[in-house]
Amino acid sequence: MIAPADDIDRIMAVMDAAFDPAFGEAWNRRQVEDALLMSHCHYLLVNATGAAPNRNEPAVGFSLSRKGYEDEELLLFAIDPAVRRRGLGGRLLENFISAARARGALRIFLEMREGNPAEQLYRRHGFFPIGQRLRYYRTPGGEKLDAITFALDCISE
Repeated sequence: MIAPADDIDRIMAVMDAAFDPAFGEAWNRRQVEDALLMSHCHYLLVNATGAAPNRNEPAVGFSLSRKGYEDEELLLFAIDPAVRRRGLGGRLLENFISAARARGALRIFLEMREGNPAEQLYRRHGFFPIGQRLRYYRTPGGEKLDAITFALDCISE
């Protein structure tokens, strides 16, 4: 999905606000642009009311994912700290899950740094841990942190 430059600007603005540089998890603009050049990568934006923003409206959250054969991986997910604890993360995550299901995903995966406070959000929406990568993340200071892999089964009942 090729994203308009202003959508990438909005993704980067949220990323700059939301990702703590101490953990080195944020992507740079080139990484986001390159991902979105691939037809199997998708993104969603959300405004302060939880809806998709209009062209001239800032985003306060985004998701970025990659579709596989029968699965989808949530690569990045962020809500601006200034608007957290208002349910926007939950709405964005629900929209992402619905979109992934519509694209045919039977299972969704994500990987996060151990201790990431977003873990509670993911668990509330049905994600469960399936693995761990020891010392996977490296902070700019050289500290190594474990990653936890989570999954969500999307098969409708």
